[in-house]
Amino acid sequence: MKIKIVMAAVFVGTLFLAGCGDSGKDADNKSAQVAAEPAALPVPSSSDNQAWRQYLVNVAKRNLDGIRSSPYMYYLPAVEADDFEEQYTRQLDNVAGSVARGVLPGNMLAFGSPASSRMADLIVEAFTHVQAGSMKDVRVLFIGNAEDIERVKGAVEPSGATVVFHEVK
Repeated sequence: MKIKIVMAAVFVGTLFLAGCGDSGKDADNKSAQVAAEPAALPVPSSSDNQAWRQYLVNVAKRNLDGIRSSPYMYYLPAVEADDFEEQYTRQLDNVAGSVARGVLPGNMLAFGSPASSRMADLIVEAFTHVQAGSMKDVRVLFIGNAEDIERVKGAVEPSGATVVFHEVK
């Protein structure tokens, strides 16, 4: 919940900065927007949950162009975590419930984890029962490994959502 509040504050602040410039000075407006964009963070170690959450927020912020609401952020720890399967099940229930109810246009769902293949599994399973075309103008950001993106696209694209991929290198 704190992440959503922080993301909303950053988003509103970015909109405020973008709207403050003189409409005759497009170059100045663009520099203000670039200055407001966060710098890329390095990929954290797989065991540092706090750094991974910050990394997820950082990548999501850099992919907000055209998004009208705070993004929904989904994170899984490394598979070595003691309660990984429990967290996986809770997160799967959360995501599946959200996408089944529907996501309004202009929203973004951001998924990231040091366990890229398991996050891809979660996305594939959560989108299994989503109606075709029901998520038009929704962005799904997948932060993971290149070998997992095709499975994610295959599961998400029938919903009408746009898949954006950020490779963890």
